[in-house]
Amino acid sequence: MSAENAAVNFSELVNKNKQTLARLKESPRLLLHRRDGEDLVLTTAARAEQDRTVVSAATRMLSALARREPGSVQLLLDILPDAFPWVRFLPERDVHAFAVELVGTMRAADSVGNSAAVAQLLAAWQHTAEVHSDPELLSALTRDHDADYGPATDPRELG
Repeated sequence: MSAENAAVNFSELVNKNKQTLARLKESPRLLLHRRDGEDLVLTTAARAEQDRTVVSAATRMLSALARREPGSVQLLLDILPDAFPWVRFLPERDVHAFAVELVGTMRAADSVGNSAAVAQLLAAWQHTAEVHSDPELLSALTRDHDADYGPATDPRELG
């Protein structure tokens, strides 16, 4: 059973906890659907530690690769479109900035054991690529706006 298929309602964990937890033997993760909140993922501590070890190892390898000879940076730049197809929409200087920022953020996030900053960085750069993929949107966001509409109204005054 794949992790994608191992899913139950949260109430099943509450009402049939032994049977539900037994499903972790079949799948590394169990998706718990909640009615009144964000879905949860349940896994064993050993599997969570394995995942962390793998991500940390990959981060250290990528970081070491990027710090080597200048040719290594070019290799990283060459493989980015395979990993993140949307980088094709970024200007060349932004692809380089993304690569440098990604490696640095991954190293920092690994050092504190929290990947939230990496996820945020990827989302932000992907949104930037989306803007570059749409010429009209890019033009609207990058053109000089000569019109001055004066000071903004304080939102508290609108209520």
